[in-house]
Amino acid sequence: MPLPGTLSASDLLRLAGDPETFTRRLARPVPSAPAPAARRGTRFHAWVEAHYGVAPLLEPDDLPGAADSGTDSDDALTAMQESFLASPYAERRPVGVEVPFSLVLAGRVVAGRIDAVFSSVGPDGSTHYEVVDWKTSRERDSDPLQLAVYRVAYAELAGVPVDQVGAAFLYVRDGAVVRPDPLLDRAALEALLEQGSLEPDR
Repeated sequence: MPLPGTLSASDLLRLAGDPETFTRRLARPVPSAPAPAARRGTRFHAWVEAHYGVAPLLEPDDLPGAADSGTDSDDALTAMQESFLASPYAERRPVGVEVPFSLVLAGRVVAGRIDAVFSSVGPDGSTHYEVVDWKTSRERDSDPLQLAVYRVAYAELAGVPVDQVGAAFLYVRDGAVVRPDPLLDRAALEALLEQGSLEPDR
């Protein structure tokens, strides 16, 4: 089954992880109800936006299933907030929050939003950026492919070489900052869509 012309960043991750299942779901899409963990994660993201003084895209009470009883743990959310406040990003001011992008790869549009972008000045005086994705899962098993897409997308948005953009996951349950390396570049991402290649150049 041919891929659609527009994919979300999450679609690309699903395609890379399990092409057969992804294709089957394209052929017969089945909607799924938001999981409690997903609702909690979205509430955390809204809280971070407010922390940085940005009006969240959705208020927590507007989230799907917000009226359901027993689906969310305030204790878990509070623990993640406290962990975030102890992280190196809490006192930094981002240059962008929930940054939208549309990246054209191999003739298809991959769209998404970057949780936050921070800047710093390198030794040579050039501006460097770091795209960061907040992770609320218990396991540190997020796919670096997500950061690879964000990194290339933001480099092109900012008009800078991709090597001036770093990328990190912040696992907010324990405060761990993980910076996968190496990450796929534009050519490798396009190869993923065209040929299914996943291995970054080393």
